[in-house]
Amino acid sequence: MANIKSQKKRNLQNEKAHQRNVASKSAIKTSTKKVQTAVAAGEAEAAQTLARQASRELDKAASKGVLHKKTVARRKSRLTKAANAVSA
Repeated sequence: MANIKSQKKRNLQNEKAHQRNVASKSAIKTSTKKVQTAVAAGEAEAAQTLARQASRELDKAASKGVLHKKTVARRKSRLTKAANAVSA
């Protein structure tokens, strides 16, 4: 454990940020799974709307620095591609 006051504070800040990042990643995984289940069920409209919501969450994560912007672009592309394949 740290003895220096600034390091103790930094540890607390890191833990808070870690908890936020874990919550954000969990929400992204949940929304992605919702899109995948809608695609598997063949529900085109539901898949489209859920993909839009998931891409919004991904964009937020990229802006906050939770995920890298290219990772977000790749995931959004895959979700959109899957959602569009159902409607086609």
